[in-house]
Amino acid sequence: MLTHITFSADGISLAGDLRVAGDGAPAVVLTGPFTGVKEQVTGGYATRLHERGITTLAFDHRGFGASGGRRAHEDSQGKLADLRAAVSTLAAHPAVDAARIGAVGICLGGGYAVRAAAGDPRIRAVAGIAGAYNSPARFAAGDPDGYRGALTSFIERWDEELPAVAAGGAPAAMGGDEPYAYYGTGRSEAATWENRVTYGSLHALMTFDALGAAPLLGATPLLVVHGRKDDYCSPGLAEALHEQAAGPKRITWLDAGQHIDLYDVEPHVTRAADETAAFLDEHLS
Repeated sequence: MLTHITFSADGISLAGDLRVAGDGAPAVVLTGPFTGVKEQVTGGYATRLHERGITTLAFDHRGFGASGGRRAHEDSQGKLADLRAAVSTLAAHPAVDAARIGAVGICLGGGYAVRAAAGDPRIRAVAGIAGAYNSPARFAAGDPDGYRGALTSFIERWDEELPAVAAGGAPAAMGGDEPYAYYGTGRSEAATWENRVTYGSLHALMTFDALGAAPLLGATPLLVVHGRKDDYCSPGLAEALHEQAAGPKRITWLDAGQHIDLYDVEPHVTRAADETAAFLDEHLS
């Protein structure tokens, strides 16, 4: 059963969809792609995991969807605060065992889930699906001046906006035909999704360090599910994250042809959901 809820982080109202699987069932918060809303990728995985016996909370981060906050702006520290608040919301629910809470992230959310788990020991297991494990050090490798120049340009245009996706190679935060094939078509239809984002958001993406959180997970179990071919979220970074994590860990490679195949294309999403549910059942028992 789906229940629409609201909760708050830093005084900002956040809109969520809660699906309770049963008393004491494993529970997870979900965080998803850049600009994404809960009716898109996170909602799809929340439904699948709930069908597999897991309580799920998919929600809109601040600035996006039905939540409050500065519109169309990526706030890395704010999103981590949102995730802490989501964990607190689950922990306070009478049907949830606070010792059986995990985090699942898809695309950019994969990096946020790992960083959140590194900083919040209440998250007892973490899974990333087609995750973006950003690493500023790797982004800057070989051309630190170019990296810093890009940051300067984003700061200078901080409050200006550009399309999230665009057709025909037009400028966009997520450039190329592949993101447009999902967000620019009926595949991702959601009334609250907006095709806009600030240049300051690009600064947030370029400076957010998800890979560096891997050693900080300690004994927290980590699952990485990733496509062997992914032009938007590096398989190399996914492999590095898995290698650098010290606790129980598993990596599963899927033969997907595109990054967005793990958003809504079968059999990839079913396999990803199956792997994630089995991992959570094992480590949140």
